[in-house]
Amino acid sequence: MRKKIVKSTLTVGIMTFLSRLLGLIREMVFASTFGATAGMDAFLVAFKIPNFFRRLFAEGAFSQAFVPILAEHKTQDSKAELRQFIANVSGTLAGFVFIVAVLGSLGASIFVFMFAPGFIQSPAKFLLAKEMLRITFPYLFFISLTALSGGILNTFNRFSVPAVTPVILNLCLIVATVFFAPHLAHPVQAAAWGVLIAGVLQFGFQLPFLYRLGLLVWPKWGLYYPGVKRILTLMVPALFGASVAQISLLFDTLFASFLPTGSVSWLYYADRLMQFPLGVFGVALSTVILPHLAKSHAQKKSQQFKESIDFAINLIIVVALPAAVGLWVLSGPLLMTLFNYGAFSPHDVARSQACLMAFSLGLIFFILVKALVSSYYAAKDMKTPVKIAVVSMITNFLLNALLIWPLQVVGLALSTSIASFVNVALLGYGLHKKQVYHFKTKKLLFLFQTALASAIMYGVITECLDLFGQFSQLTAAFRVLHLIAIISIGILSYVLSLLLFGIRKRHFVY
Repeated sequence: MRKKIVKSTLTVGIMTFLSRLLGLIREMVFASTFGATAGMDAFLVAFKIPNFFRRLFAEGAFSQAFVPILAEHKTQDSKAELRQFIANVSGTLAGFVFIVAVLGSLGASIFVFMFAPGFIQSPAKFLLAKEMLRITFPYLFFISLTALSGGILNTFNRFSVPAVTPVILNLCLIVATVFFAPHLAHPVQAAAWGVLIAGVLQFGFQLPFLYRLGLLVWPKWGLYYPGVKRILTLMVPALFGASVAQISLLFDTLFASFLPTGSVSWLYYADRLMQFPLGVFGVALSTVILPHLAKSHAQKKSQQFKESIDFAINLIIVVALPAAVGLWVLSGPLLMTLFNYGAFSPHDVARSQACLMAFSLGLIFFILVKALVSSYYAAKDMKTPVKIAVVSMITNFLLNALLIWPLQVVGLALSTSIASFVNVALLGYGLHKKQVYHFKTKKLLFLFQTALASAIMYGVITECLDLFGQFSQLTAAFRVLHLIAIISIGILSYVLSLLLFGIRKRHFVY
């Protein structure tokens, strides 16, 4: 089981790394072309709103309810019964998200006001966001069906296809920005069209792989189909929980809309860099571990269930902790190297850097949340994560309101990190209380060893930065070369330190 998780996580991680790498190129194109302007702020809101619903109906509540039920049908039912189940689920999901997409396009003004009320102060920004939202909202329909297809493929251990699918979105946005933006009255609208086209292509990309599995079926409305009713029963609390999590994230955008122009963009660029390790490793691990946990629970293998959780936590600590340290110490050089060109000014770098440093404090907790929540959902416990998510959301809102005044946009990022810590602490306590998983004393020793190795890496990277001098004075090519060299030296120092402190293969076995 452990080897399967490692292999699958590595596969998804590599594919996701390629996608995220292309995503960084996309952000570089965005930063150079649009910078941190009113137009970019408007596009980000128009893109975040359908993404909000996508994370509810697609990767969020739907996937968390769909994958465990699908795993049961795969194990217990015939191929014909499985196809019938998928047909009813896909038809019901498609009908529902189509209605939501239509209503969203028609009520674009209402949604922009709800998600970015501060834009009312700038009528031109509000109008541009509304026009782009009408273009991007239909993306929800296609990306939801893409997520359903990805859930099926993941359950059948075809992890690489869903992991590489986001590459299409990045390609579409890059092409739209480079080739079509210069020809539009509002150049940033090209990115909105790129989002819509990407949704269509992403869904189409996965269909041949479903066909090869013999699971490409004609959708049918099945609201009262037993399997659909089971998913809906699980989705209700999960939907609320996912809504809470996404609303918590959107608090940052809502509060930032009242801050000076560029605040939404500064948060976005910082978040994109933080999402790189989170996406490559955190999403990959949670994607892979959910089907394994669901299978262990379905087969009533409690020991195997605990081993999977323990292994995931150790893996997160050993990868996420140094990644967080690296983001903190290299926040400035990273932003300069990637974005400090064209319309993206040194002031934009400074503000984004402060946000990234605040986000880095919560990186390990962002990843831990994904793994711990998966253990609840695999056991079909949807209510506990919801209650905990509510506490986290309230914490985030109160901290946003408190920290926005002294820290401005940085306070919003810091609030998100603190709220994520609260989320992890409560999730961990819940697992301990249910006796699903117990945190042993040796975990503290492992954490201390990893933290010490990360501290040594921090010192090595700091010395390298002093040696290489000011990044702002280097050309783009030398920035890239120096950054690669520093990261490589930092990783080497971390790995050697782990070995020196006695971290071995046995630490990844329960």
